[in-house]
Amino acid sequence: MRNWLITGCSSGFGAAIARAALDAGDRVMATGRDPATLTGFPDRTRLDVTDPASVAAAVALTAERLGSIDVLVNNAGHGSVGAVEEIEPGHLRSIMDVMFFGAVAVTQAVLPHMRARGSGAIVQISSMGGQLTMPGFGAYCAAKFALEAVSEALYAEAGPLGIRVHIVEPGAFRTSFGGASLHRSPRLPAYAETTAATRAAVEAMDGGQPGDPDRAAQAILALLDASDAPLRLALGADAVDAIRAHHEWLAADLASWENLSRSTDLTPSGS
Repeated sequence: MRNWLITGCSSGFGAAIARAALDAGDRVMATGRDPATLTGFPDRTRLDVTDPASVAAAVALTAERLGSIDVLVNNAGHGSVGAVEEIEPGHLRSIMDVMFFGAVAVTQAVLPHMRARGSGAIVQISSMGGQLTMPGFGAYCAAKFALEAVSEALYAEAGPLGIRVHIVEPGAFRTSFGGASLHRSPRLPAYAETTAATRAAVEAMDGGQPGDPDRAAQAILALLDASDAPLRLALGADAVDAIRAHHEWLAADLASWENLSRSTDLTPSGS
């Protein structure tokens, strides 16, 4: 039996992962900014990832009530669409606060508990947008890129201490990403051509995404049960295809411009 602390459990991936863990016989501390939305979970508490006092209180309560924290899932977040010039500075700071700084704060609060026991797993809910982006998703993907960078460093730092780190990269799943919680930056006519398709796709996909959050939750449980689990796990055929195509693009550019890249090294003396 594992003891879980999961952020953002009011809906979407957080709720699905919490239900799957409970169904597997584990214990879960379900958290959210408004505990009233956490229906159906026997252990729940308020956790605003942008509030250090709230983070500390939730982690302490979880450790006290459950006895340990075996799995942390950083899931809190919301969608955002808008060209880079359209993004309001306050919104950019807000989305980074929740999906990057907030996730790091919760991770830092949990790590001492895991280090003391020499075991644990941290699951960062990123996105295929943690490896690639498209017009209109600059703010959202910037937060996910940052989360993946710090998590990759943590993977190398905490692995020898017995702590596993996993980055989960979903594609389009039937969550509230494109619904009421989606932040829509004001439109500038100059970007109508380059971002219109993204904006339209996000609005049209709400409720029709191909990914099943319950199947994603089962995949995460399987990931934690695997002895050879990878750092990154893509979820959804669209994520696999998009990430693979992005890697091929990067590899092609690296190869095409390799000679120029290498030409910037200092010439060895005497050559």
